[in-house]
Amino acid sequence: MRAAIAAAVAVIALAACSQPAPTFSLAGASVDPTHWCPGGASNAGYDLHAKIDARNDTAKPVTIDAVSAKLTLAAVNGPWLEPVGQVYDASAVGVTPTTVAARSRATLDVVIPSACTSNRYGSGSSSSGNYNVTLGLETSAGAFTVTASNRHEILAA
Repeated sequence: MRAAIAAAVAVIALAACSQPAPTFSLAGASVDPTHWCPGGASNAGYDLHAKIDARNDTAKPVTIDAVSAKLTLAAVNGPWLEPVGQVYDASAVGVTPTTVAARSRATLDVVIPSACTSNRYGSGSSSSGNYNVTLGLETSAGAFTVTASNRHEILAA
Protein backbone atom coordinates (compact mmCIF):
# COMPACT_ATOMS: atom_id res chain seq x y z
CA MET A 1 0.00 0.00 0.00
CA ARG A 2 2.85 2.37 0.87
CA ALA A 3 4.45 1.69 -2.49
CA ALA A 4 1.22 2.61 -4.29
CA ILE A 5 0.89 5.86 -2.30
CA ALA A 6 4.54 6.73 -2.92
CA ALA A 7 4.10 6.06 -6.64
CA ALA A 8 0.99 8.27 -6.76
CA VAL A 9 2.81 11.11 -4.96
CA ALA A 10 5.74 10.76 -7.38
CA VAL A 11 3.40 10.95 -10.40
CA ILE A 12 1.67 14.06 -8.99
CA ALA A 13 5.02 15.70 -8.21
CA LEU A 14 6.31 14.90 -11.70
CA ALA A 15 3.16 16.32 -13.29
CA ALA A 16 3.43 19.50 -11.21
CA CYS A 17 7.07 19.92 -12.20
CA SER A 18 6.33 19.47 -15.89
CA GLN A 19 3.79 22.31 -15.97
CA PRO A 20 5.25 25.48 -17.47
CA ALA A 21 5.83 28.31 -15.03
CA PRO A 22 3.32 31.17 -15.28
CA THR A 23 4.68 33.99 -17.40
CA PHE A 24 4.18 37.60 -18.41
CA SER A 25 3.97 38.16 -22.17
CA LEU A 26 3.36 40.88 -24.76
CA ALA A 27 1.79 40.43 -28.21
CA GLY A 28 -0.46 42.07 -30.75
CA ALA A 29 1.26 45.45 -30.99
CA SER A 30 -0.14 47.97 -33.47
CA VAL A 31 0.38 51.68 -34.19
CA ASP A 32 -1.62 54.52 -35.72
CA PRO A 33 -1.49 53.75 -39.44
CA THR A 34 -1.29 57.29 -40.85
CA HIS A 35 -0.39 60.84 -39.87
CA TRP A 36 -1.06 63.73 -42.25
CA CYS A 37 1.69 66.26 -41.72
CA PRO A 38 0.28 69.80 -41.94
CA GLY A 39 1.27 71.75 -45.07
CA GLY A 40 4.17 74.07 -44.35
CA ALA A 41 5.04 72.31 -41.07
CA SER A 42 8.61 72.39 -39.81
CA ASN A 43 9.36 69.75 -37.19
CA ALA A 44 5.71 69.84 -36.04
CA GLY A 45 5.17 67.63 -33.01
CA TYR A 46 2.47 65.00 -32.79
CA ASP A 47 1.74 61.91 -30.70
CA LEU A 48 2.00 58.48 -32.31
CA HIS A 49 -0.15 55.94 -30.44
CA ALA A 50 0.58 52.23 -30.06
CA LYS A 51 -1.40 49.45 -28.40
CA ILE A 52 0.10 46.27 -26.96
CA ASP A 53 -1.75 43.27 -25.55
CA ALA A 54 -0.25 42.25 -22.19
CA ARG A 55 -0.95 38.96 -20.45
CA ASN A 56 0.12 38.33 -16.87
CA ASP A 57 -0.34 34.70 -15.83
CA THR A 58 1.83 35.13 -12.73
CA ALA A 59 0.62 35.44 -9.14
CA LYS A 60 2.14 38.94 -8.79
CA PRO A 61 1.38 42.26 -10.48
CA VAL A 62 3.91 43.29 -13.14
CA THR A 63 5.01 46.92 -13.25
CA ILE A 64 6.21 48.67 -16.39
CA ASP A 65 9.22 50.76 -15.43
CA ALA A 66 10.28 52.22 -18.80
CA VAL A 67 9.28 52.17 -22.47
CA SER A 68 11.39 53.00 -25.52
CA ALA A 69 10.45 53.27 -29.19
CA LYS A 70 12.47 53.01 -32.39
CA LEU A 71 11.00 54.06 -35.71
CA THR A 72 12.96 52.68 -38.66
CA LEU A 73 12.24 54.16 -42.08
CA ALA A 74 11.32 51.16 -44.22
CA ALA A 75 10.08 52.76 -47.45
CA VAL A 76 9.64 56.19 -49.04
CA ASN A 77 7.53 57.61 -51.81
CA GLY A 78 8.61 60.85 -53.45
CA PRO A 79 11.24 63.30 -52.19
CA TRP A 80 11.50 62.21 -48.54
CA LEU A 81 14.01 64.03 -46.31
CA GLU A 82 15.61 60.90 -44.81
CA PRO A 83 17.06 57.75 -46.39
CA VAL A 84 15.55 54.29 -45.96
CA GLY A 85 17.10 52.67 -42.90
CA GLN A 86 17.21 55.90 -40.87
CA VAL A 87 16.31 55.21 -37.21
CA TYR A 88 14.53 57.61 -34.87
CA ASP A 89 14.91 56.80 -31.15
CA ALA A 90 11.98 58.46 -29.41
CA SER A 91 12.44 59.88 -25.93
CA ALA A 92 9.85 60.50 -23.20
CA VAL A 93 7.67 57.58 -24.32
CA GLY A 94 4.67 57.11 -22.02
CA VAL A 95 2.51 54.09 -21.18
CA THR A 96 -0.76 53.42 -19.35
CA PRO A 97 -1.49 51.44 -17.34
CA THR A 98 1.89 51.04 -15.63
CA THR A 99 0.84 47.87 -13.77
CA VAL A 100 -0.77 44.67 -15.06
CA ALA A 101 -2.57 42.88 -12.24
CA ALA A 102 -1.82 39.25 -11.39
CA ARG A 103 -3.62 36.68 -13.54
CA SER A 104 -5.06 39.30 -15.87
CA ARG A 105 -4.82 40.86 -19.30
CA ALA A 106 -4.55 44.52 -20.24
CA THR A 107 -4.15 46.67 -23.32
CA LEU A 108 -1.16 48.95 -22.91
CA ASP A 109 -1.56 52.38 -24.49
CA VAL A 110 1.81 53.78 -25.54
CA VAL A 111 2.32 57.42 -26.57
CA ILE A 112 5.39 58.13 -28.71
CA PRO A 113 6.36 61.77 -29.27
CA SER A 114 7.18 62.33 -32.94
CA ALA A 115 7.46 65.19 -35.42
CA CYS A 116 7.15 65.85 -39.14
CA THR A 117 8.11 68.42 -41.77
CA SER A 118 6.20 69.17 -44.95
CA ASN A 119 6.18 71.67 -47.79
CA ARG A 120 3.02 73.65 -48.36
CA TYR A 121 0.39 71.54 -50.09
CA GLY A 122 0.24 72.19 -53.82
CA SER A 123 3.78 73.60 -53.94
CA GLY A 124 5.48 70.46 -55.27
CA SER A 125 5.31 66.71 -55.34
CA SER A 126 3.92 64.90 -52.34
CA SER A 127 5.89 62.34 -50.37
CA SER A 128 5.48 59.77 -47.64
CA GLY A 129 7.58 57.68 -45.31
CA ASN A 130 6.65 54.27 -43.88
CA TYR A 131 8.15 53.31 -40.52
CA ASN A 132 8.52 50.01 -38.70
CA VAL A 133 7.94 50.64 -34.99
CA THR A 134 9.72 48.55 -32.33
CA LEU A 135 8.86 48.99 -28.66
CA GLY A 136 11.07 48.03 -25.74
CA LEU A 137 9.59 47.58 -22.27
CA GLU A 138 11.51 47.24 -19.01
CA THR A 139 9.25 45.51 -16.49
CA SER A 140 9.44 43.86 -13.10
CA ALA A 141 9.19 40.56 -15.05
CA GLY A 142 12.16 41.37 -17.31
CA ALA A 143 12.87 43.16 -20.58
CA PHE A 144 10.63 42.70 -23.62
CA THR A 145 10.74 43.83 -27.24
CA VAL A 146 7.74 43.83 -29.56
CA THR A 147 7.36 45.10 -33.12
CA ALA A 148 4.09 46.57 -34.37
CA SER A 149 2.27 44.38 -36.87
CA ASN A 150 1.62 47.41 -39.09
CA ARG A 151 3.70 50.36 -40.28
CA HIS A 152 3.22 54.02 -39.42
CA GLU A 153 3.02 56.24 -42.49
CA ILE A 154 3.68 59.98 -42.50
CA LEU A 155 2.13 61.77 -45.47
CA ALA A 156 3.62 65.13 -46.49
CA ALA A 157 3.14 67.63 -49.32
